[in-house]
Amino acid sequence: MNSVDYKEKMTTLLRDNLTNFAFSLWTGANEKIPSIWDRPSSSSGKYHNKENGYVPSLAEHTYEMLYACIKIWSLFEIQPKTEAGDILLLALAFHDIFKYGKEPDKSNHTDGTHDKLCADLIEKGKNTFLKVMSENSVNLLEECVRFHSGRWSTEAPKDFDFKKYHSFTLFVHFLDMMSSRNLIHLEGR
Repeated sequence: MNSVDYKEKMTTLLRDNLTNFAFSLWTGANEKIPSIWDRPSSSSGKYHNKENGYVPSLAEHTYEMLYACIKIWSLFEIQPKTEAGDILLLALAFHDIFKYGKEPDKSNHTDGTHDKLCADLIEKGKNTFLKVMSENSVNLLEECVRFHSGRWSTEAPKDFDFKKYHSFTLFVHFLDMMSSRNLIHLEGR
């Protein structure tokens, strides 16, 4: 078992890089969702496993993505504590909050529709998000979460093509794939 507290590291990283309003939104939402952060990122162990077979927690998986995002978001000329940064960081922080469904205590397996469940939460809470960001940004946040699984997303059309979506959506998917394939290494971080 990994002794690093990735929930705390994730919270610190978000606090240091989100705007104050976005961090407050994240904190409030995180208090309301069922605690899933210690659950394995893959219930079957088929995905997300490290070289030694260890399957990281959802907190570790999410932290890996957040950390990598901040290190390379200059690709998009993004700075911390900006609305664009808030979109990416919140998309990553929210992308797997329903990985075990809306009642994780009753599920031993990951929910294949978690992308839709997470995006629907953003859509339902749109008025709350509008207090933090513009309507276009809220729509983009929802898109990033809804299609974070790319062509395997619950609501992806048969002809899914990232060319039809914002580059942030591809970036979120790319980071998720990199983490799930053990291509992000954080030893000592």
